[in-house]
Amino acid sequence: MTTEEREEQVLVDRRVAARPKALVAIVGRPNVGKSTIFNRLVGRREAIVHDEPGVTRDRHYAAVHSLGRDYTIVDTGGFDPESDDPMRQGIARQVQVAVAEADVVVCVLDAIQGPLDADRQAVKLLRKSGRPVIFVANKADSARTELESTELYRLGLESLVAVSALHGRGFSELEDAIVSKLPPEEPSAAEQAPEDLVRVAIVGRPNAGKSSLVNRLCGEDRVLVDDRPGTTRDPVDTIAERDGVRMRLVDTAGIRRRSKVVKEHSAVEVVSVLRAMKSMEGADVVVLMSDATVGMTEQDAKILGMAVDRGRAVVVVLNKMDAVDASTHKKLEEDAREKLSFAPWTPIVRCSAKTGRGVNNVVRKIGEVYESFRKRVPTGALNRFFEEVLDTHPPPTQGAKAPRIYFVTQAESSPPLFVVMSNMPEAIHFSYQRYVANQIRKRFGFEGVPVKIAYRERRKIKLAPKKRG
Repeated sequence: MTTEEREEQVLVDRRVAARPKALVAIVGRPNVGKSTIFNRLVGRREAIVHDEPGVTRDRHYAAVHSLGRDYTIVDTGGFDPESDDPMRQGIARQVQVAVAEADVVVCVLDAIQGPLDADRQAVKLLRKSGRPVIFVANKADSARTELESTELYRLGLESLVAVSALHGRGFSELEDAIVSKLPPEEPSAAEQAPEDLVRVAIVGRPNAGKSSLVNRLCGEDRVLVDDRPGTTRDPVDTIAERDGVRMRLVDTAGIRRRSKVVKEHSAVEVVSVLRAMKSMEGADVVVLMSDATVGMTEQDAKILGMAVDRGRAVVVVLNKMDAVDASTHKKLEEDAREKLSFAPWTPIVRCSAKTGRGVNNVVRKIGEVYESFRKRVPTGALNRFFEEVLDTHPPPTQGAKAPRIYFVTQAESSPPLFVVMSNMPEAIHFSYQRYVANQIRKRFGFEGVPVKIAYRERRKIKLAPKKRG
């Protein structure tokens, strides 16, 4: 990847993370090439592809930036509603859920086989959904097979985009069609809410105490609380003010491992998880609730990773501390630090939403990470800081050349993005980039916030030769 491509990817990731994104679902019967189309649109091999029907069972998500628009694309399993196989029936229900949640649906058909009964069932379902649909004839690898794909018009289609996912044929037309049907882009969280109102998404595994924390912060039973997991289905928004921090709290459904969701075929829970993910995208701060009686789990770490990937400020709360022995409190926090070692800058707060102990600390930390999320460092202060860094620890020499850093500036906030100008950005080792990020945190704060740094090349300006005479 070139320097320019790396820079563009950083900015794309930043733009994708900043806004709630439209959802595009890819559906169709088994073995028509949905996963191959998914991979082609994403630009990398994300979904498993195999000639055997039914390889894709769970839905697979990825962020896409195309033609100036950002959206989330979801790959689904093969749609076969008439099958007696319980797994197939579960997949069919999840496909229906994905269609219900989608802003645009891409229905993939087989250009070679022509229309089958499963295709007719899919078209019938999509017409009832009322969603914008793009019908795609895949495997149109040549002009001849593209002509043969016109048989699919017998399904009553108004238009058809012929593509070859294997060779990339027709994908410009497909991307144009998708972007043309996307809804207007929603404003980011910062644009939606007043400056003094912090959007807080409370996430975690089922039964971690998310709803109890919302009720404690509101001072009333705003949301239903039950010991049984899965009580919360839809995200619930409520306004709360505590210790001078005004918050729009979003209580979300518990996020379980996808393997469990698929195994139990819970279509309602699939919707809940999808909406929890969208709530993260629209938040300023994500509060991860972890059950201290269970300890920090791999699933907790995955949920935190989702928030970090979306560029959100984060606070980790070890809840139910009243239910564990006081002598284990420090050990629980140490174990949590170890599980979350990929984000050592994440603050961890102990509390009991049930008794209220430690809740004020949670609110205080939300306010602190929100300020870090919005913080801007003056360019002068940044460059004075970098002079100190370069004096004590300059970039390591690569071969016969020494990378030089000329200046640094903060290009964006919410989350912070820094741009560093260098003569050899590709030669600055990852370990040194991590060192610079750690030093920025040490000097300027940014606790609980993912810091992005883009290294760009400063090109020399070549002057035209002077004319003689």
